[in-house]
Amino acid sequence: MKTSTKAQIDVVIVGGGPVGLMCACELAQSNIHVIVLERRKERVRHSRALTLHPRTLEIFAMRGILDRFITRGYPLSTAHYAGLETRLDFSRLDTPFAYTLFLPQSITEEILEQRALELGVEIRRQHQLTNLQQTDSQVHLFIENETESYELTANYVIGADGARSLVRTCAEIDFTGSPSTFTAMLGDIILTEPPAERFLQFYNAHGSLLMMLIADGVYRFAMIDPLRYHIPPDVPVTIEELQASIKRITNQTMSIQHAGWLSRVGSTHRQAASYRHKRIFLVGDAAHIHFPAGGQGLNVGLQDAVNLCWKLAAVIQEKAPLHLLDTYHVERHQAGAVLLKETLAQVHLLKDFTESGLALRELMSTLLTIPDVNRRFAEQISGMNVVYPPLPILSAGSLAGHRCPNVDGSLLTGQREQLFTIMQHGHWVLLICGIGKNESLFAQLQPIMKRFQLECLSVDQFPPFLQSQVAVLIRPDGFIAWNTSDESSLIPNIEKTLTDIMLP
Repeated sequence: MKTSTKAQIDVVIVGGGPVGLMCACELAQSNIHVIVLERRKERVRHSRALTLHPRTLEIFAMRGILDRFITRGYPLSTAHYAGLETRLDFSRLDTPFAYTLFLPQSITEEILEQRALELGVEIRRQHQLTNLQQTDSQVHLFIENETESYELTANYVIGADGARSLVRTCAEIDFTGSPSTFTAMLGDIILTEPPAERFLQFYNAHGSLLMMLIADGVYRFAMIDPLRYHIPPDVPVTIEELQASIKRITNQTMSIQHAGWLSRVGSTHRQAASYRHKRIFLVGDAAHIHFPAGGQGLNVGLQDAVNLCWKLAAVIQEKAPLHLLDTYHVERHQAGAVLLKETLAQVHLLKDFTESGLALRELMSTLLTIPDVNRRFAEQISGMNVVYPPLPILSAGSLAGHRCPNVDGSLLTGQREQLFTIMQHGHWVLLICGIGKNESLFAQLQPIMKRFQLECLSVDQFPPFLQSQVAVLIRPDGFIAWNTSDESSLIPNIEKTLTDIMLP
């Protein structure tokens, strides 16, 4: 094997799945030089994840790519919680996208890859990381492909390489949690005599079965059979085993004509002790894994990517202090811990087929008929209730760390726009309420906007969540960084806040 010349890159992303590609898109739109390393030759055809939740749809709207996803999927106004009979109602959520978008992960990955290529990202397929070493100033990566071994030198590395992350191993980051206690069966099947319904659900003392139509004649199933959940995840699922379990749980015979993909998944849950080690970061399954309950894994990973990459881009471009990168772990490790705790609760409800377990499910299903309870769980599953601690580099307001809803307003030119629309380039946005045609204020804002690459939106009236506020500063990921209800010294306060966040 020959060894090629070392190269200097801003960021190398190890892993070319949806989360790694989202990182690439976020960085490339800020003109950061990115290379993606992916060990597979082609995208994975079979999709474990099937849904994009409201907060993820908001993120795609902020980047101007939402329509690409909406045209390929279809919206569902409800989602399941632990397969309970009462479903979660997303239609009451405070967002323009009050639904979950049914879309196989393979299509999500396809769309993000296309976007990354449009932005000039270099994706190297069949290039596998074998080792990495970091110093105080850079990271050295050792890579192999079919014809050569070579090295790359990067300022930073993002590990998006899944549950068995080599990046995490090389960085010596602990992956703590609990091993699998049971397994479930997943797969895509074609039935000889398909049912009339698009969605089927069974849960009784014999086990549970969820089935939904995902393509023409193709059903995705997820099944827990207490007589089979002691089998290790690496043991293949057979059609005979599957048909026997279906018969036992449903008391029906479903003849399987074809099985396109069959898998066994365990209940392991683990979280990286740190999402950052010097110049190495972890996102998605490299940072957290859990039983696939509620379709949250992919969505949380995409939100990891957006949280990290605006900060990383700002630091690389010397527009923010280095310690801003510490907030990635602070914010997303907390979100990941909540995710793991919540999925553990679902696992308990899903796998207990005893009389007491069935009674608990009935009680929980009844509680979800209470609108406020249902909304609380819907906000959790959808990612809409995430709140970050205020950025330590700021004297932040009372709303700092909260997600900002979409609002209508006017640019300083007078053109009407929405908040999400003007966030497409990943810039900060200043919302100011009720400045009308205050030409003096406009004149004072212009040099600030130019200096800090700031967008400004004048809002006639803030929604209830923001009422009593005069100005609100929105981070590139759509969360509030600072707010004030003090009209006096507004311009000096805005300028000081931006200076505290970004190096002038």
